[in-house]
Amino acid sequence: MSLKKEKVLIVAPRIWKSDKNYNNSIEELSLLIDTLGLKVCGVIEQKLNSINPAYFVGSGKAKQIVEQAKLLKANYIVFDEDLSPVQTKNFQKLDEKMKFIDRSGVILEIFFNNAKSKESKTQVELARLQYQLPRLTRMWTHLERQMGGFGTRAGAGETQIEVDRRILRKRISNLKKKLKSIDSERRVQSKRRQSFFRTSFVGYTNVGKSSLMKAVTKSDVLIKNQLFATLDTTVRRLFIGNSNYVLMSDTVGFIRNLPNNLIASFKSTLQEVVDSNLLLIVLDASSKDLQNEIATIESVLKEIGANHIDCQYIFNKIDKVDQDRIAYLKKSFPEAIMVSATRALQLSNIKDIITDSHEEWSTSLKNPLHTQ
Repeated sequence: MSLKKEKVLIVAPRIWKSDKNYNNSIEELSLLIDTLGLKVCGVIEQKLNSINPAYFVGSGKAKQIVEQAKLLKANYIVFDEDLSPVQTKNFQKLDEKMKFIDRSGVILEIFFNNAKSKESKTQVELARLQYQLPRLTRMWTHLERQMGGFGTRAGAGETQIEVDRRILRKRISNLKKKLKSIDSERRVQSKRRQSFFRTSFVGYTNVGKSSLMKAVTKSDVLIKNQLFATLDTTVRRLFIGNSNYVLMSDTVGFIRNLPNNLIASFKSTLQEVVDSNLLLIVLDASSKDLQNEIATIESVLKEIGANHIDCQYIFNKIDKVDQDRIAYLKKSFPEAIMVSATRALQLSNIKDIITDSHEEWSTSLKNPLHTQ
């Protein structure tokens, strides 16, 4: 995707009887689009009783959407839902020059732009190619230029799309082998850390996990006011007294409807979360969609097999809310910690929680019959 301020028309189908918070979902998608350097020029909302298998929306509405995008001089039509490969191809037939992308496609592009390490680049490329494979159209031609041309010439009766599919499948196979090797290296590293108490910051993207990591451990950590700025797991030491220290991890942020291919590809990175003794679930005190964000976090933790680990809610950014909001949060989440990473407010409470959990863990190691 280009980083120029190209225009995007958002299409937000509202499915009848769905419990989805559509207003917050559109706002979130707008932030994702902004992260890509694109500009939202309009939003079309459409109430649906059922999903049309051909276009998601009705065929007449699909044509109206394309015409509206042309009037607005939009370069992209972005759906706030996931389109099937058939639906994407049908839209492409309506206008071959227009670019059609769904919510998962937007998230994948952001991950692709932000991947820095060999591991995250491999993970994102695998997820991206698995997403692209069933969506190949005539616009996806001459992939051999990108991935090496040896042995890619079309055979008798073989179309260019068939060649492209063959190239993608071969690349996907190689990436899977590469990730297995990376995963093996991670497992070796993880075994070395088994004798240490481990805790991880987890939560929605852009809630200040990296800022908290830097403030609590007083270490150098990448901080950007941007969705998915952190893709690679960062591990730092936190000294808690008596010459003891624990290992703290800052992990990739979550978001609603995180593409399944991404979760699968990032499982080795998210293994750091699974191997933790304590999860610090960071939430934005000023969020307007708190319950859905908590549900998203719990869903991802369950998906990766980390929902059984002890956890502690931490509400960050309390400097951005009033006393009524803080009182509401304390009443709704009595065990939660209220902090501000930017103002360094009540950060010692995080260290106290970690210290208490570390003591319980140490006791359980000395006495195997001890139950937490």
